[in-house]
Amino acid sequence: MVAYAVTPPSPAYLDIVGSDEKFPVRRIYCIGKNYLAHVREMEQDERDPPVIFMKPADALVRNGGEIPYPVFTNNFHYECELVVAMKSGGYNISEADASSHIFGYAVGLDMTRRDHQAEALKKGLPWEVTKAFDHSAPVGPITPVETTGIMTSGHVKLKVNGETKQDADISLLIWKIDEIIAKLSEQHALMPGDIIMTGTPAGVGAVVSGDVLDCSVDGLWPMQVRIGEPAA
Repeated sequence: MVAYAVTPPSPAYLDIVGSDEKFPVRRIYCIGKNYLAHVREMEQDERDPPVIFMKPADALVRNGGEIPYPVFTNNFHYECELVVAMKSGGYNISEADASSHIFGYAVGLDMTRRDHQAEALKKGLPWEVTKAFDHSAPVGPITPVETTGIMTSGHVKLKVNGETKQDADISLLIWKIDEIIAKLSEQHALMPGDIIMTGTPAGVGAVVSGDVLDCSVDGLWPMQVRIGEPAA
């Protein structure tokens, strides 16, 4: 018999604003280097092809949850982002057709082991250990597109213990949402239940146990999570 030292993950679903139904999450796609100011703070080139990586669906943390301070890092960073939830998809979606596949939007956090990301970037190694770990994908409730309309602007804001750390507008995305969907579908068959983290603005930084993170995007349900005690 196998003894588990950690709590098994919750089912991979998200709440839907205004509905008792749940949104089952299939895959979590993430886009890196997608706000100019953040690209500059990371000292990288300004409009390279979008950086695409994934997190496992069981890394989700829902609104009001706690993120145990992860193992294997001493520099744990937040990255607040607009999240796009897909209702349909396929290969080679055109930019003109991309918005017709959107189910809705949410606010999310791409939590990052920044110390190991810096090492991976320096050596040209994969990012997985820096991004795709337990509890690394907090995402709030999804607001359906019928409520929001197609989103092309709106402030992305993150506060740590009440102090604003990130504040930008999604209109400043380097790769716009339609472009992101089209580019992703060149490499992957997008499917219902996929969610896309669209990139973070400047102002990323470290958190410690006890910190409370409040994340918001104009017009969407806000999200609050807390950094817990060390995972192990």
